[in-house]
Amino acid sequence: MARVTCAVASRKRRKRLFKLTKGFFGDRKNHVRQSSNAVMGALASNYKHRKMRKRDFRRLWTTRISAASKMCGISYSKLINGLSKAEVSINRKMLSELAIHDFDAFKQVAEVAKSALA
Repeated sequence: MARVTCAVASRKRRKRLFKLTKGFFGDRKNHVRQSSNAVMGALASNYKHRKMRKRDFRRLWTTRISAASKMCGISYSKLINGLSKAEVSINRKMLSELAIHDFDAFKQVAEVAKSALA
């Protein structure tokens, strides 16, 4: 009777694992045990990191808006408060894009916020 090695099934398992380790560095991409540990850690972290990416971008936008608003002579909190009082609905992502690429338009938005506070 022939010896059963499950070669096809084990190769399929390894190929599935190595497909997930694409781009990993060193032995983590081509050794079964290290690849398995690396993939389990990566899959455990990816949900958390997707949530953290949103926080990181919001912090980045806030920093950019704050720097630009100080150049216009108004603080970040007063800018946001003035925009909400003036009922200007522009989000932080677009404000930071204005601050980077079209500073004149950002100045006009800051003036609207200043006039709403006065």
